[in-house]
Amino acid sequence: MIDEFAKDNLHGSLRRDRKALLRKLEGLSEDDARRPLIATGTNLLGLVKHVASVEARYFGEVFDRPSPEPLPRWHDHDGSDLWVTEDETRDQIIESYRRTWDHSDATISELPLDAPGHVPWWPEPCPNTNLFAIMVHVLSESVRHAGHADILREGLDGRTGLRAEHEQRTDEEARAAYRARIEQAARSASRC
Repeated sequence: MIDEFAKDNLHGSLRRDRKALLRKLEGLSEDDARRPLIATGTNLLGLVKHVASVEARYFGEVFDRPSPEPLPRWHDHDGSDLWVTEDETRDQIIESYRRTWDHSDATISELPLDAPGHVPWWPEPCPNTNLFAIMVHVLSESVRHAGHADILREGLDGRTGLRAEHEQRTDEEARAAYRARIEQAARSASRC
């Protein structure tokens, strides 16, 4: 009973965060979706591509259920899944991510939480794992990158929020006043 509750809860959270990540692309120009927004080159469409790759690999290779999506070999990782080439379209990346969801969802639905898996790119002595651990791992990766996307999107146009009903756009004057208040508190604390 607890296994099904845990599985349903983790799976529901993963589904929610997948949608939240894609929402960060809505209404953006191609340039804003693709261009590096911080010094490391992190960009919104690249985050989607990366999370798709992570999910495909963990719910595919780890359980000997290869992904239908083309993936670079895990030990050849060169960061190319973190950005989008000029030949890749936004629609291709999004559709690939959605096909990955279907494949991952099938793995999650068909296997029990204690189903054994093997992660060859994890260091010894921990490459052997199970579906529960992988669900937690992939969910944490998805949440982490959805958070990155939220900050990047806020920097572009001020749009924040997990779901449409939580979306907020703070007016610039209120935002500046709030930031000034936080800045003042930080300066005051550093003088102590």
